[in-house]
Amino acid sequence: QVKLVESGGGLVQAGGSLRLSCAASGRMFSSAAMGWFRQAPGKEREFVAAISWSGGSTRYANSVEGRLTISRDNAKNTVYLQMNSLKPEDTAVYYCAASLKGIATFQMGADNYWGQGTQVTVSS
Repeated sequence: QVKLVESGGGLVQAGGSLRLSCAASGRMFSSAAMGWFRQAPGKEREFVAAISWSGGSTRYANSVEGRLTISRDNAKNTVYLQMNSLKPEDTAVYYCAASLKGIATFQMGADNYWGQGTQVTVSS
């Protein structure tokens, strides 16, 4: 099993930066694909970024490519999302997630472990 706790959300002006962290507990962390989804008010939850268990493979949504960077530190059981050049449309609750079935399955979002979410608000 994997338990996930997000931190680092907050309020930032457009063009600013935030760094989200996700601390994971459980023996399977180092074997899990990890990443982030987000859900804006009135919209469905959407994929943001993913990283393979080794950190050797990453994937991003087109809307965040080049602005957001995902990384992980398996020694600390932590995944990070560095968010730069933030836009008002990035405003959402950001959820950390994990999958023991690989990065492709993770991206589909159907069989993931989920954190409680952290709010990111970008003002214009």
